[in-house]
Amino acid sequence: MTAQDVERTGFTEEWERWHRAKEEVLAAPHGFLAITSLRWLGPLPERFDDAPGRWSAADGRVVVDLDEDEELTVDGAAVRGRYDFGVIGERDSVYAGFGDAVVEVAKRGGHDILRPRHPGNPLRTAFTGTPAYAADPRWVRDGRFVPHDVPRPVTVGAAVEGMEHVYDSPGQVEFEVDGATYRLTVFNGSRPGGLMALFTDATSGVTTYAANRSLQIDPPDAGGRVSLDFNRAANLPCAYTDLATCPLPPAGNRLPFAVEAGEKIPRERAGRA
Repeated sequence: MTAQDVERTGFTEEWERWHRAKEEVLAAPHGFLAITSLRWLGPLPERFDDAPGRWSAADGRVVVDLDEDEELTVDGAAVRGRYDFGVIGERDSVYAGFGDAVVEVAKRGGHDILRPRHPGNPLRTAFTGTPAYAADPRWVRDGRFVPHDVPRPVTVGAAVEGMEHVYDSPGQVEFEVDGATYRLTVFNGSRPGGLMALFTDATSGVTTYAANRSLQIDPPDAGGRVSLDFNRAANLPCAYTDLATCPLPPAGNRLPFAVEAGEKIPRERAGRA
């Protein structure tokens, strides 16, 4: 085995660890595949068949009214009767337990929503993993972060028709493929100082999910240099279920070439883009 083979083997093993960890979060007992419904809360109390209580949202506050034989666990404490979750911030979530399930109370796109999560949901129990391209070091690209003078609010669409999300963009990243320079608008990433790009490309709707893929980018160094590892182009939850409110890529984030790296269309979509 050559030194290059050893390096490629290590690269593949590291990618496999990343992918395995991502799949474990997705398919955890209360992960996204456990969601059984997406409920839009309004001022009139409403009961749902997959969560206890009657739920409502008014004046920005989410409230549940529980019957005498119903109980939720919030922050480790049992609650009964009426419980006020208060004002939930945009993109925040609160989780309340009942039996072996939890209910997520959240705000997305300015709407208060409810998403029960049941470990026995068939989407979760039948999950066998996400197909992906073989890890290839050639899809790791050097790039440069080009910051805005001040973060700019960017409005993007959502997987749910009619919904919009607003994210602050700190700037763009630029990189080269086959001698041509491309730029992607980025948002704040999952780790402090990190970046995140939502994008589509020529594989979208063919071998990869049509709506979007997400790429986490480590924080830029002192000179603004970044590394874009497209092998870690990941599906968002909306690739697996219609019960997600995922953001769509901003205008201009469609790459005209095929990014044959990262995750492909989930089997749960039965080959549908």
